[in-house]
Amino acid sequence: MEKSLVCITAYSNKFWKIKAQGNFFIVSYGRIGTRGSINTKEFPSETLCLKEANRLIESKLKKGYRESEQQAEEVLEGSMTEDQFWTLLETAHRKGDDPEEQIEWLIGKLAKKPVHEIVGFDFHFNQQYAKSYTSDLWAAAFIIMGGCSDDSFDYFRAWLMFLGKEPYEGALQNPESILPYLERMEEDVPEFEDFLYCASAAFEEKTGMDQDEYLDLYWKVSGDVYVQPEMEFDWREDDGEGLFKKFPLLWNAYGETPLG
Repeated sequence: MEKSLVCITAYSNKFWKIKAQGNFFIVSYGRIGTRGSINTKEFPSETLCLKEANRLIESKLKKGYRESEQQAEEVLEGSMTEDQFWTLLETAHRKGDDPEEQIEWLIGKLAKKPVHEIVGFDFHFNQQYAKSYTSDLWAAAFIIMGGCSDDSFDYFRAWLMFLGKEPYEGALQNPESILPYLERMEEDVPEFEDFLYCASAAFEEKTGMDQDEYLDLYWKVSGDVYVQPEMEFDWREDDGEGLFKKFPLLWNAYGETPLG
């Protein structure tokens, strides 16, 4: 059940929208022309959820709100775009001398945005991040670091995406294209765990709510239904010759002397 309302008078120019799904609803509201704010609420049952949603709708109608389908579409489309996601990362690279300073700036920047946009940023992060769950990239990470656990591969992929759109998409096509970025590293390993939690950290800074509360909001608002696929490896950890044939440039650089 969805209902989109607006209140346009000499003193008001607001929108209010509610969407009930199962036993929870999402409410977005604010001044028309802005992206507004978002709240969610969960109930013990779908019946109670609908009852409260209808009560809120009735209350808004009594206050002078009226239905507006067009405004509903504007609100739904008013989140961060993929281009804005990558541009924000590019800007972060200019805001610090190292990844720690850059991620601190990025979290602070996101925390100043509406919750809508924090969720939108995280949605694009997750859509892009999923593309890097490949056998080739895991093999590359294994060579570079002399081994790569599940967690380490997650952090490697986060580091890879934090490099930016062009190097990230290049690595998806050819993992050896990241060699110039690896050569700039000294004793560090190419992992960046903090980037995984950038959006939830910004949400906590903005609202004071914790990561679990953010994740609950994220899944409800974004509708993200990604499920990590099974991976079929086409390489073996104990097959140095096979790894060399797969990525000779990476093997020559790190096969005998891995980072870290």
